[in-house]
Amino acid sequence: MRIPGRHFLMGTCLGWIALAAITSASAQEDPSKYPTQPIHIIVGFTPGGGNDIIARIVGQKLSESLGQPVVIENKPGGGAIVATEYVAKSAPDGYTLLVGASGAMAINPAVYAKLPYDPVRDFAAVSELGSFPLILIVNASSPIKSVAELVAYAKANPDKTNYSSSSAAFQLATELFKQKTGAPMQEIPYKGANDSVMAVISNQVTATIADAGPVSGQVKGGQVRALAVAAPKRMADFPDVPTMKEAGADVDAVLWSGIFVPKATPPAIVRKLEGELMRIARLPDVIARLKPLGIESVGNSSDEFAKILASDIARWTDVARAGNIKMEQ
Repeated sequence: MRIPGRHFLMGTCLGWIALAAITSASAQEDPSKYPTQPIHIIVGFTPGGGNDIIARIVGQKLSESLGQPVVIENKPGGGAIVATEYVAKSAPDGYTLLVGASGAMAINPAVYAKLPYDPVRDFAAVSELGSFPLILIVNASSPIKSVAELVAYAKANPDKTNYSSSSAAFQLATELFKQKTGAPMQEIPYKGANDSVMAVISNQVTATIADAGPVSGQVKGGQVRALAVAAPKRMADFPDVPTMKEAGADVDAVLWSGIFVPKATPPAIVRKLEGELMRIARLPDVIARLKPLGIESVGNSSDEFAKILASDIARWTDVARAGNIKMEQ
């Protein structure tokens, strides 16, 4: 058998290297032609929740305007850590987007010593899609009728005052309330937001802070009493409910959700997605579909969203450190 010569082997290797280079170059799509294939939006929660609904509403509009299918993939687990890590390690080509909630992107870094992703180093913030004003509630039959009365009750009854919480986001929001008011309250953890609200209705806990989605119906139905909104302004659906600041507690704890892409995604693709998402968030029918869920449509720029992310990471880190709140995966 004749063994191939050195020059033949070298030529073959060079041929394969050249072919690989051509293939790699062709795989790098011209950003001006983006998109040319389906886009996947990854959601770190089960179907039916606020983040999933945002993804589906926005995904439908993106598909219509960009002319490509938009596929929603739910990857729940670990407080959205599973989904967030998945996108962080995905190809930075604009075809894998993350619906990143403030819990995963700004609060997890504050409470976990180690995460398999860094929200600033590994991601580019594209646009904030929606904000979730939080509402402080008590049972409708409770004698507590204001924030001041809740604080006074908690200080007089530190061993009896507790609150329900379904995630680190709500725990830190309540911790911020405690730090601002000096009200001693013990956390009682629950699996989901609805369970947390039901704990108030069934008098298992004194109070809770929850987003408007799972609590609006109970407030309007008279099962719970809204004491204050943890936002800079009152909610249109609850004009008689004061803000925390109006009620004497300087607490601003609005949560948010938006689109992120892997950090190395071409700037031209980020800009295209940014423009589309800003436009979509301001469509009247999108605003109308999100409002009943207690979600305020936003649609800000990439730069604005990145500043909000950085500010929230710093703020929640300070709150977690002051409250000695740490979690392990």
